[in-house]
Amino acid sequence: MSIVSIGKGVARGVAVVPPSKSYAHRLLLAAFLSGKNVAIDNVDSSNDILATMDCIAALGGKVNLVGRIAAVECGTAAGDAVLSCRESGSTLRFMIPVALALQGKAHMTGTAKLFSRGLGEYEKIFASQGISYTLTEDSLVAEGRLHSGLYQIDGGISSQYITGLLFALPLLEGDSEIWITPPVQSRPYIDITIDVLRMAGIKVDTSGNHLFISGGQRYNLPDCSVEGDWSNAAFLDIYNHIGGDVTLLGLKPHSLQGDKRYRRLFSQLEKGWCEINLGNCIDLGPVLFTLAAIKHGARFINTARLRIKESDRVADILCELEKAGVTATVSENAVEIRPIPKQRRASLEKENILYDSHNDHRLAMSLAALATISGARLQGAESVAKSYPGFFNELKRLGIEIKDE
Repeated sequence: MSIVSIGKGVARGVAVVPPSKSYAHRLLLAAFLSGKNVAIDNVDSSNDILATMDCIAALGGKVNLVGRIAAVECGTAAGDAVLSCRESGSTLRFMIPVALALQGKAHMTGTAKLFSRGLGEYEKIFASQGISYTLTEDSLVAEGRLHSGLYQIDGGISSQYITGLLFALPLLEGDSEIWITPPVQSRPYIDITIDVLRMAGIKVDTSGNHLFISGGQRYNLPDCSVEGDWSNAAFLDIYNHIGGDVTLLGLKPHSLQGDKRYRRLFSQLEKGWCEINLGNCIDLGPVLFTLAAIKHGARFINTARLRIKESDRVADILCELEKAGVTATVSENAVEIRPIPKQRRASLEKENILYDSHNDHRLAMSLAALATISGARLQGAESVAKSYPGFFNELKRLGIEIKDE
């Protein structure tokens, strides 16, 4: 893992936020299913997006990315296609039902860490529909056609299962229903999926936690553009709360992205001790923990799902914050963070702390902000390529000293 040295400093300037990874995944898949050539503007070549492109290619499609314009073509895959998902949970869970709907087989590969996050809801569906499957530490082979009908999905787990089904079920002959068992976590991601499906001419009738999907529909996505990413914007906007002056461009004010709420949450942390519910913005956990540590502390609830991300985002971020003197109280579904003690702040510059990203892009970007308080080193900086390859170059443009070791 590479190590970078991050100098003490204040970020100032104008930054264009990267394109939304959530929208890009979905638009690429909708384009492929449209059966025609579709151009999508403002697509970034992050590792997760490249994984979705790889899977589209495995299914017989083609994606040519020139600059930030992705030209998507459809095609027909061989039945033994292998879909490499790298370490992208979205790609894996979106593609499994689509592959089963298209070709009656899903052969998925990826890192052991990716598969350790589980596929429980799909395993239940496989069992109920007679789909045979073999699951190893880094692969899944499932064989059998996905059936239309009634699906009941636990709303307290990843919304990615629901998105995968929403993309696949319109391709089947019969009508289908999805009942989401409350409480529903990450609802904004489901709303984004439905938004993209409607852009592609797919009708989904919604009534609370009940979704009705007519079978036999055809995708027809027009040329379009990916909106800016509110999730990654948070990792730039945090500098405005630690003494910086950064103007962010490229964000859609009325976006469906749930992580746009970070601005309100940052303001709460700025004002003083508060309680924050992460239920519908779980990916903001690391950056909110970090700002709480720098500011006044906070209590966070609905944190359990942070443990099954690219890292254990509870244990791992707290391990790193502890290096700066932060203490915390952790329970099964809550975390209480106390801020860096004043007496410790004075000594941080002398310590030249080495923070570890734990190979997690969101930890790396969060810890980069903490590092600018006193200057520090960061191991595993390359992990940002998963979602925001240009992150450290952007920090350099904003006046933060970044050096490779």
